Amino acid sequence: MSDDVEWVDEEAGPVVRPYALTGGRTRASSSSFDVLSMVVATGAAAATAVHLGSEHRRLLDLVRRTRPIAEVASEAGLPMGVVKVLLGDLLDQGLILVRSPVPAATPPVESLLQEVINGLRAL
Repeated sequence: MSDDVEWVDEEAGPVVRPYALTGGRTRASSSSFDVLSMVVATGAAAATAVHLGSEHRRLLDLVRRTRPIAEVASEAGLPMGVVKVLLGDLLDQGLILVRSPVPAATPPVESLLQEVINGLRAL
């Protein structure tokens, strides 16, 4: 049997339920995940004693370049909770890096916005 198991049947939908992909876990081992957190593979090889499922390997392929977790979940077609648990496994093994989203800057003062609008109208 090949390692590339097809987890989706075109007519029946998902063959394996999300809780089976995570071993029944509902939370990632690390709380450093935010929907907008950026994830990228480190390129490190997995330890030989570590068993990575096909979904883990699939996520590693998806994060070869830096991407937000929300995009990874969408591309993988998996629920966000499942992706966070699987990425937590990869983070524990040192196979990915996670960067928190940059906090939003303070919003501009209303008077400044009004001056910009007035300046544009004057053009």
